[in-house]
Amino acid sequence: MDKNNAILSIHPGAGGVESQDWAQMLLRMYLKWSEIHGFKITIAEIQPGEEAGIKSATISISGLHAYGLLKAEAGVHRLVRISPFDAGKRRHTSFAAVLVYPEVEDNIDILIKDDDIKIDTFRASGAGGQHVNKTSSAVRITHIPTGIIVSCQNERSQHKNKAIALKILKSRLYDIKLKEKEKKMEVFIGDKKGISWGSQIRSYILQPYRIVKDHRTNYETSNVDSVLDGNIDEFIKAFLKKK
Repeated sequence: MDKNNAILSIHPGAGGVESQDWAQMLLRMYLKWSEIHGFKITIAEIQPGEEAGIKSATISISGLHAYGLLKAEAGVHRLVRISPFDAGKRRHTSFAAVLVYPEVEDNIDILIKDDDIKIDTFRASGAGGQHVNKTSSAVRITHIPTGIIVSCQNERSQHKNKAIALKILKSRLYDIKLKEKEKKMEVFIGDKKGISWGSQIRSYILQPYRIVKDHRTNYETSNVDSVLDGNIDEFIKAFLKKK
């Protein structure tokens, strides 16, 4: 599946606005990385935070080997910085989880029964223009056997949103099927309770010194700004070489 397109989701850990802001910083990093590689980006859903940042985001990244490269990013990412939201200018640690799935092609045999899914429609929230916000075009699909919930609210058409949501669901079910087959479900990051200290794959330290370090490969760089601007290829290469 390495050659396939990728579906990437970001979820902030505990900590409210701090981790939600960090999740948005990560989203920007992956959007910048995709632009550098000339990959096509489709935003399925972004749930904005109340004060700042995002509560969650799901994007599709289309391009040759998008999944093969981005699977290196799956895991918990840790940020240490002086908080811009803390009047006392104290140092804060924030966590966010990145989940990556291969986008499965239509000929992959994943059966989704009508009886196994619940489809809800609702009005989109946040940016998207008047048309998006005043019609119930957003779609949420619940896969009852697994409890997986996917939603899409980016398109104006309810039909298009449903198609994108079903594609994401199919990819997630395929990913689970693969991991069950390989008996590696325990390394799959799907539990938000695990988005905390000790489970991170990479740390981004902005204070008291500046460094980004991957804990799986020990690759590190002091050019934090470049990394946050999407230049993460050396981290990806180090992970793939180790694998």
